[in-house]
Amino acid sequence: MSTILDQLDQSLASRRHGDADTSYVAGLHQRGLNKILEKVGEEAVETILAARDAEHGDDAARQALISETADLWFHSLVMLSHLGLDHRSVLEELARRQGISGLVEKASRAEG
Repeated sequence: MSTILDQLDQSLASRRHGDADTSYVAGLHQRGLNKILEKVGEEAVETILAARDAEHGDDAARQALISETADLWFHSLVMLSHLGLDHRSVLEELARRQGISGLVEKASRAEG
């Protein structure tokens, strides 16, 4: 069964070298990694602001947070795609960390 992440991966791969006039993803790739990173940063800030609003907000504020998080994830997937990676590597890393204390995991990265 194909997950939404697998479908997005296929879509990103097929659009990567497409026509920038008709494909947002192709346009990002053609403008290069720095533009993609700029979008990831922009979406991260928008997600943070939406989370602040959602903490004490109504359903609309919570929906805005979900929307901004989707934008952040999408642009993160474009970034991974641009670098020849995909969501599977991230999911494998999350699985590796499962059951490991966050403090222990963080300390192990600081030592490396």
